[in-house]
Amino acid sequence: MELHDYQQAALRTARDKDAPDEFMHLVLGLVGEAGEVAEKVKKLVRDKDSVLEQTDRESMVAELGDVMWYLAVLANFLGYSLDDVAQRNIDKLADRQRRAALSGSGDDR
Repeated sequence: MELHDYQQAALRTARDKDAPDEFMHLVLGLVGEAGEVAEKVKKLVRDKDSVLEQTDRESMVAELGDVMWYLAVLANFLGYSLDDVAQRNIDKLADRQRRAALSGSGDDR
């Protein structure tokens, strides 16, 4: 599936952009779903001695799909396509790689 097609399909299940507090709903939903991914990793560490082979991959991919849904809808809310977001990210990383600045921290590397 192409990013554009995914975003359009996701938007068919989204609330109206004008819904009360929609921006906050989307941001909190995104971090909540990302937290669910982290929670699954925490349980892998706690219960399975961090053995990656014991990761519940199906459950993890379901949570990643929820993260992707919120990302797609939030990007649209802000006026961007997922293609825009993806291209900007690749351009940023390529620029950092060119300047040998992939490591480190901060947005302005």
